[in-house]
Amino acid sequence: MTVSEKTSASASVPAGMESGYRPGYEVAAERILEYVVRTGLQPGDRLPTEKDLADEVEMSRTVVREAVKILSALGRLSVQKGRGIYVSMPEQSSWQQSLANFLPADLRQVDELFEFRRHLETTTANLAAQRATPAQVKVVREAAQESTRAAQEGDIHAFTLADEIFHTGIAAAGANMFFASTVDAVRRLQRQVMTIGMAGVAGGSLQVAAAQHEAIAEAIAAGEAGRAEALMAEHIDMTAQQFQQEIWRRVVPGDDTHA
Repeated sequence: MTVSEKTSASASVPAGMESGYRPGYEVAAERILEYVVRTGLQPGDRLPTEKDLADEVEMSRTVVREAVKILSALGRLSVQKGRGIYVSMPEQSSWQQSLANFLPADLRQVDELFEFRRHLETTTANLAAQRATPAQVKVVREAAQESTRAAQEGDIHAFTLADEIFHTGIAAAGANMFFASTVDAVRRLQRQVMTIGMAGVAGGSLQVAAAQHEAIAEAIAAGEAGRAEALMAEHIDMTAQQFQQEIWRRVVPGDDTHA
């Protein structure tokens, strides 16, 4: 390792932890991942040659070679002999498998979906109330207002679009990419349920949901994290009940015992 690489490793250590030593290959691995993100490379895309990659991350070829081996072992890069270095295609995780196996008309799975969504979105509402920028608050408020207009007109399609913007807007305002991406994945599953369980839903229930949107938006705008969380829990619980009732009516027509 060169003196500059040792310095880079030391400089990468957070303040207060200067005594910690980071090998050059760890710094190189970090810089390679940053390069992939910065250049917008996607799974299957080819990276520069080892020499050019070393120039990009300003490290020696020897250190970069070790870093590539580590990233390959971790499944982030793929080294194909005679062809080059590529961004790896991600393996299907158990989470992705559960998405693929989701049955939108299965009441048990719908219950599990809403149970998970309740914990997820109450947290994002809490975080949004603490972290939302003025622009993000504006997006959430306008989506809530649009859902109210759509509910009053009985326009289910417009309401659905506004609802999507509202919830994903709150997730984005929470400023945590893991929460935001998970909310997006969960809402894709909910759209599957919606095509089965919510067709022909009464406009009145849309109006209640829209009113809840407005209240949540105002709590976030006011920075009232606890109130935003409580209102979101109430909103998810009501939505879950509506979905369950609609699906049950389709499974057992004329049976209102589970309403």
